[in-house]
Amino acid sequence: MTSLMLVALLLAGGFYMYWRKASHEEQPRPQMTNAQINQQWRELGFFCELDDQNKVWTLTGSRAGLLHFPDLLRGYIADPQNATNGEHKHYGPYLSLEVMTWPDAGFDGHAIRGSLTDLDRLASLVETNLAFAEPGSRVRIREEFAPDSRYALLLDVRVDGFDPASADAERLGAASQRDVADE
Repeated sequence: MTSLMLVALLLAGGFYMYWRKASHEEQPRPQMTNAQINQQWRELGFFCELDDQNKVWTLTGSRAGLLHFPDLLRGYIADPQNATNGEHKHYGPYLSLEVMTWPDAGFDGHAIRGSLTDLDRLASLVETNLAFAEPGSRVRIREEFAPDSRYALLLDVRVDGFDPASADAERLGAASQRDVADE
């Protein structure tokens, strides 16, 4: 009788985990117009792209726009649903920016990840680096957040009033071939 109870509990637990994960899956977005895509970049505050060839996540925006990224991270941290490892959220009109709760801090071709404490530390690193960044500068973050990470985060600081949707129009939504050497 005890073994039947154990099997029933395991099955119920497995079903619950499957159901919970399936209910959190992102729903595909309907086709968006260019105006809707542009509006979503503006609401995000920055343009985001992943360049797998150069192994870098690039966030492009004015200093004020890029400061939306630490706010985004702290909003993610504040949501109790994101406390479990493997939880994640997608951002931006293409849902290409993914933030994930994970035991090890890092950047990879899939997500910007870390424990909630790590993600808060990343938010602080971005704020600190942006405090001294001038328009036209590019700030690379990797060693101080996740030295063993194969990818890096690059903040491409533009002039005040920069429209992040214009960066999408420049690259037409595709990863670009950029020089990401440390500056």
